[in-house]
Amino acid sequence: MPILHLAWKSLLNRRLAAFLTLLSIACSVTLLLGVERISQAARSSFASTVSGTDLIIGARSGQVQLLLYSVFRLGDATNNIGWESYQAIAQHPEVAWTIPIALGDSHRGYRVMGTNQDYFKHFRYAQAQHLQLAQGQAFNDLFDVVLGSEVAEKLGYQLGQKIIITHGSSAVKTFQHEDKPFRVAGILMRTGTPVDRTLHMSLEGIEAIHVDWRNGAPPRQGEQISAEQVRSLDLTPKTLTAFMVGLHSKLGIFAVQREVNNYRREPLLAILPGVALQQLWQLVGVADLALKVISAFVVLVGLLGMLSVILTSLNERRREMAILRSVGANPWHIFGLLQLEALLLALVGCLFGVLLLYALLWIASPLLTQHLGLWLLPTWLSHYDLAVLGSIALAALLFGMLPAWRAYHTALSDGLTIRL
Repeated sequence: MPILHLAWKSLLNRRLAAFLTLLSIACSVTLLLGVERISQAARSSFASTVSGTDLIIGARSGQVQLLLYSVFRLGDATNNIGWESYQAIAQHPEVAWTIPIALGDSHRGYRVMGTNQDYFKHFRYAQAQHLQLAQGQAFNDLFDVVLGSEVAEKLGYQLGQKIIITHGSSAVKTFQHEDKPFRVAGILMRTGTPVDRTLHMSLEGIEAIHVDWRNGAPPRQGEQISAEQVRSLDLTPKTLTAFMVGLHSKLGIFAVQREVNNYRREPLLAILPGVALQQLWQLVGVADLALKVISAFVVLVGLLGMLSVILTSLNERRREMAILRSVGANPWHIFGLLQLEALLLALVGCLFGVLLLYALLWIASPLLTQHLGLWLLPTWLSHYDLAVLGSIALAALLFGMLPAWRAYHTALSDGLTIRL
């Protein structure tokens, strides 16, 4: 233990340089482990954007495309589903519930989604959490709309306010349904999912604003049907964009999926949300890998800083090394002393880095959960974290070999000779 004590005293003697080195290593460790925690939280949040849904059914296209427009409100469907097909599948003995989805309109860049009351009853996100209203209530009237939290916050909407829906999903105001305004009936609590960026209304409301449209074109002068007149019409939807399905038993998932994919009335596609989410994550996972590589290079820079500090101090410590040699220390003692200094810097830097990580998690976790939907819980160090810390300690030993080897070959007379 004397050599360990000596190494610690030596670092204390150069406390400023040692502290700056520790700080750089600690920050790099915090960044590296923090990126992994955020990556895991993002993956978990990504996978739990929709929870408890067994199947998503839409027109036949690609799995990722169907997932993007039905869950993330990105892109458009290649085709719609007939209402009769939806009803036939909804009445399947294995089906417990369904959530119909009708897309195609927008409001100031935010997507509008038509659905029914089952959406608020059965839709789950994150760890099987229910949707909750921060203000107001779910839509009851034909022209009621329920806003996602981001829509209400960014656009400054309040309960009872009138809004106009734009035809199409573009942020550019082409055709607007000005004759049939909607009233804000409720505002959902923040979820950290695409729900926050969506305006929700009834399927009948979607049908009502298009009832006098022909082949996607607005009605001509004199052919408009007023908001009051439309209430007396049959507003049963003719088509849907997609719908979510919950089954009585998980054992029937693949059987129902096969039946839907072989549906004869029209070409349909049934996807498992978890599988499609994994495929989508593989597409966007390159950014995750890039962040890890950048973090690894930051750790490398921290270790190089440690190496430069030890190498720079060798010239100043020539006399110290020579005195140690003169009192009986052999070259291997000098070698071990510098190796221990490098290891101590790395270990203490890792310790500070972990403490800093947990402090940041404790502070930032509520904010990230509230605003981004990322659940960053301060859990124990994982096997990955321990492997990373062990690798940093090993790398410190390897980096410390260069100054240790130079000190090992330093002659005794070198440090005792006064050079002018």
